[in-house]
Amino acid sequence: MAEPLRIALAGLGTVGAGVIRLIEANAALIARRAGRPIQVTVVSARDRNKDRGVDLSAFAWEDDMVILGERADVDVVVEMVGGSDGPALALARTTFEAGKSLVTANKAMIAHHGLELATKAEAAKVALKFEAAVAGGIPVIKGLREGAAANEFQRVYGILNGTCNYILSTMEDTGRDFGNVLTEAQAKGYAEADPAFDIEGTDAAHKLSILAAIAFGAKIDFTAVATTGITRIRAADIAQADALGYVIRLIGMAEPGRNGDGPALFQRVHPHLVPVDHPLAHVDGATNAVVAEGNFSGRLLFQGAGAGDGPTASAVVADLIDIARGEIGAPFSVPVSELEALVPAETGHRAGRSYIRFMVTDRPGVLAELTAAMRDAGVSIESLIQKGRTEEGGEVMVAMVTHEGPESSVSEALRLLDGSPSLTEAPLVLHILED
Repeated sequence: MAEPLRIALAGLGTVGAGVIRLIEANAALIARRAGRPIQVTVVSARDRNKDRGVDLSAFAWEDDMVILGERADVDVVVEMVGGSDGPALALARTTFEAGKSLVTANKAMIAHHGLELATKAEAAKVALKFEAAVAGGIPVIKGLREGAAANEFQRVYGILNGTCNYILSTMEDTGRDFGNVLTEAQAKGYAEADPAFDIEGTDAAHKLSILAAIAFGAKIDFTAVATTGITRIRAADIAQADALGYVIRLIGMAEPGRNGDGPALFQRVHPHLVPVDHPLAHVDGATNAVVAEGNFSGRLLFQGAGAGDGPTASAVVADLIDIARGEIGAPFSVPVSELEALVPAETGHRAGRSYIRFMVTDRPGVLAELTAAMRDAGVSIESLIQKGRTEEGGEVMVAMVTHEGPESSVSEALRLLDGSPSLTEAPLVLHILED
């Protein structure tokens, strides 16, 4: 059998330790499938003495992780540190400059610096692989880049953040409000102490920008992803969605569009009403799911654990097996020089149905004011629900579902209502996911 593929591992958190356990537990199977053994030779982390539940005595230790790729006893660096910049980015650059391959689970670094790193990897004729950066253990990048590579993709969308999905599905099951469920999620370890990165949609936007680049041959552009999180979703919204035959999920969506006469790319992370008979409606808890629609393959569904030491380690080691086999390939399916610089698609002419929730003062004339704004903006109302009052003059909820029409019309209606004393907070608009 060929010489082992020697690995440097930067970061020994939950997933880093999981990579070591997986390589040790499945060593013989991995060697058969890779055509050569895969061995960790050197590791690096912030705390050398911390107990991580794995035996590190067989590995060399490097205090400065940035120089791992320069070591003579390393063929591939695995980066599990995280962060878009700092040591992780410095390590990636050093690794490619030394002519070594890199495997990473760092979606923020790929979303912000993926083009630079892919260019360096291509110049050095080495691999940059990041299956674990999107949807944990789900092989969605490999599925798009290889399994469905013959297709022209018409749309890619899905549930890309397990924390948000856990919160929304728990609200759905229990009837509890957002803040209460978030506190529980933090206690159970599903949400960070500072959950903003997840609940405001940034994590999902990082992942979507990566998927969009691969699916549509575009230069990755995280800044072009229009992002809205789930912090304003109320238990009452969940209940209304259920009454209408929907569930609420945070959906990342990308598809080709137009900007003037030229091609463009639409990218958005936003809470959606999902029909109960749609596959994504049944994705509960911290699970992730991605739907890719190819012009010959039809609808493909990738679903599974979006995080955790086992699933994410599985994706990391799968990338290592590819490298051991000599499979390098273009990180974003085609060479960087062939990726298109697609501008953000205009959204004004996008058509669809929307759920609009208003919190208003309970006084005569408010409903007429809302419906007049819809009429003047050209928005047709399919259904309207007014929740019962708590006390005279208090706050009540009015929810509308629109007929299909331009999103720009809904935006115009909200503009007409901007500053109205009848509104106690800004309206909430949730798009309805259509097949």
